Amino acid sequence: MLDQLEAQAPDALLALIKMHAEDPRQDKIDLGVGVYRTNDGATPVFRSIKAAEQRLVDTQDSKSYLGPEGDTGFVDALKPYIFGKDATMGGRVEGMQTPGGTGAVRLAVALAKSAGVKRIHLGVPSWPNHAQILQDVGVETSTFHHAKADGTADIDAVLDAIANAAETDSILLHGCCHNPTGVDYSAEDWARIADALVAKGMLPILDIAYHGLGNGLDEDVAGIRTVLAKVPEALVAYSCDKNFGLYRDRVGAFYMIAKDASDLPAITSNANALARANWSMPPDHGGAAVRTVLRDEGLTKQWLDELGEMRARMRRVRERLAAADNEVPGLNLAALGEQNGLFAILPLSREQITKLREDHGIYMAGSGRINVAGLHEGNTPKFIAALADVTAG
Repeated sequence: MLDQLEAQAPDALLALIKMHAEDPRQDKIDLGVGVYRTNDGATPVFRSIKAAEQRLVDTQDSKSYLGPEGDTGFVDALKPYIFGKDATMGGRVEGMQTPGGTGAVRLAVALAKSAGVKRIHLGVPSWPNHAQILQDVGVETSTFHHAKADGTADIDAVLDAIANAAETDSILLHGCCHNPTGVDYSAEDWARIADALVAKGMLPILDIAYHGLGNGLDEDVAGIRTVLAKVPEALVAYSCDKNFGLYRDRVGAFYMIAKDASDLPAITSNANALARANWSMPPDHGGAAVRTVLRDEGLTKQWLDELGEMRARMRRVRERLAAADNEVPGLNLAALGEQNGLFAILPLSREQITKLREDHGIYMAGSGRINVAGLHEGNTPKFIAALADVTAG
């Protein structure tokens, strides 16, 4: 049977990683891999996480099964940071741990399908795995344009998608620091989206993968809090892989917001059954480390300081790029200063992207997506000069 399988196209980003690794040039720049990097190009383990892991080594007395819901202490510790002061939303929210934000998105889509959702609307461009998850779970995907050419969100497109949706449709929205564009909705946009969702009676799926990497912890979830304050039901996928630096430990959480607290047991039982069939129970170590950090005042402060350092560094990179707008006419680098998070998209042709790689040792995705954390004060001038070279004329 297995010899009937057709070969699938290799992951383009993995191929890019290999090419970068084999490039002997000392001044090469990697803007492809979507992880945070320091000025030295490292993706370090948070000091707060290191301390929490040591406590786990010293005190953890069992590695027995936890069940499909995972570490409930971890799930509850995150709630105030996501939902605010009323972390339980009047008893209408329940959550569970997942293998990364990816597991949370998959569980959200699968649960929505079980509840009767036939089609999910997705703003494009989006994180490539969104479309793959929707296809694999077996729901129809309808797309709308997320961003306009001027580097701002296309609010009319998302409102039009909601207005023309069917009763059995859902919509998947990035909470903040949009991947891959860096273009977020404004506070006014979120208010209009919330009203449109209520008017349509539509179930939103909210993906929060870069919380704290934009403008701040409260600021980055202000939009989804606006939505959650108005809609009767919602599904929220959350990732700790970026804002705690736990990429390979796969640390995520999934939250279900019900119309009434009495609905939660049935909803949760369905989510548990889906999780049981997919991964049985999520990996424990990373979630336990996050719980340890968030339950200790000193470690929490250390984590917030580390997260603040990351956010400030990426803001400085964006400011440098925006300041060079006149040096590279036609790319609208100024817009990058108003965008958020790790990513941005430059309107470059494949020929220009190839030229950047071959002539200048600058590696980025074929879509023009760059990881701004790959830039720093030392290599930004080289990057700007290279952009000016490939776009000349």
